[in-house]
Amino acid sequence: MQGTEISLTADLADLEARQLYRSRRVVSRREPGARVEVEGKTLLNFCSNDYLGLAGDRRIGVALKEGVDRWGSGATAAHLVTGHTAAHHALEEDLARITGRDRALTFSTGYMANLGVFAALAGRRDLIVEDRLNHASLIDAARLSGAQVRRFRHGDPAAAEARLSTGTHGRSFVVTDGIFSMDGDMAPLGGLSAVSSRHGAWLVVDDAHGFGVTGNDGGGSLSLAGLGQSDVPVLIGTLGKAIGTFGAFVAGSEELIETLIQRSRTYLYTTAPPPAVAAATRQALAIAFAETWRRDKLSELIRRFRVGVEHLGLETTDSDSPIQPILLGEPGRALQASESLFEKGFWVTAIRPPTVPEGSARLRITVSAAHAEDDVDNLLDALADLDLGGARPDG
Repeated sequence: MQGTEISLTADLADLEARQLYRSRRVVSRREPGARVEVEGKTLLNFCSNDYLGLAGDRRIGVALKEGVDRWGSGATAAHLVTGHTAAHHALEEDLARITGRDRALTFSTGYMANLGVFAALAGRRDLIVEDRLNHASLIDAARLSGAQVRRFRHGDPAAAEARLSTGTHGRSFVVTDGIFSMDGDMAPLGGLSAVSSRHGAWLVVDDAHGFGVTGNDGGGSLSLAGLGQSDVPVLIGTLGKAIGTFGAFVAGSEELIETLIQRSRTYLYTTAPPPAVAAATRQALAIAFAETWRRDKLSELIRRFRVGVEHLGLETTDSDSPIQPILLGEPGRALQASESLFEKGFWVTAIRPPTVPEGSARLRITVSAAHAEDDVDNLLDALADLDLGGARPDG
């Protein structure tokens, strides 16, 4: 019997025609500061999530090497078999202490953490109410849980409450990013906490882009909002952004973590992360929370960039985070601007649908403590030369 031939050529051609086709660029070397070598060019990197400039810190590299010497290259099995080492356990204890929670549990990635949380906690009789601009992993996790899913207008606690107020259901969850990955704005966590409390819902916050960065103490968006474990029962964070290594965690009550250990499929049925990475992450956390100058410098660079963008008359979002998008509308404009910046020596990614809504393609610029003031000023000069529709600076 002749098999059915499946052709994907037309689908790929359609993406290319709509300027939504995505290509990878190969980094051949990372250099000191925020510079990388890509396709034979040395570029200033303004699109990574290395917000504190820790990914290239030699002290973390030494900890990683020492971890390999002690533990080897891999964990050899899942956590509940032979994969849960003293390095993993110590990292979880550090994360519980830093977040001010009873316990923490580490996952391989933020995507797996989000999938694991909702696989363990929600089912078809339950209700998940989430922000329309949540990260794809939260959207997928809600859908795959089998629960009823209702999405509310971005950053609107009243809209979330309206979604909670109709129909019958079992458990209910209000779910949001802490800092939104494409807009850079912070969720109205105080309002969402109040709504959740009134309706007996669990507030779940993925603070991937806030943990280690936001607030003077680096405690993230929850710290800035003054919310604790009782207000936000489920906190999710990643370690591959501001912390500069790899992995993710969930932090909360003793009962929550034990439930995840028993029921979270993405924790139960996958090999634990390399213990050497856990050891390196402990070193990274110690540096991130001790060296407050990194957050001070980052805040000043963000302020400098925003002042410059306002002077250029470019459209951006209301973001005080390292994520500083320049809104351009159509995918073609974003691609052209990204390519022009690449030729000028700046790596800035064009973000297009479906990652962002139709009509809101953008340059997603991210600022790092690894940047210098001159780096930011040079990027602003390059943006001015692109003539993106704003006013050029005088002189």
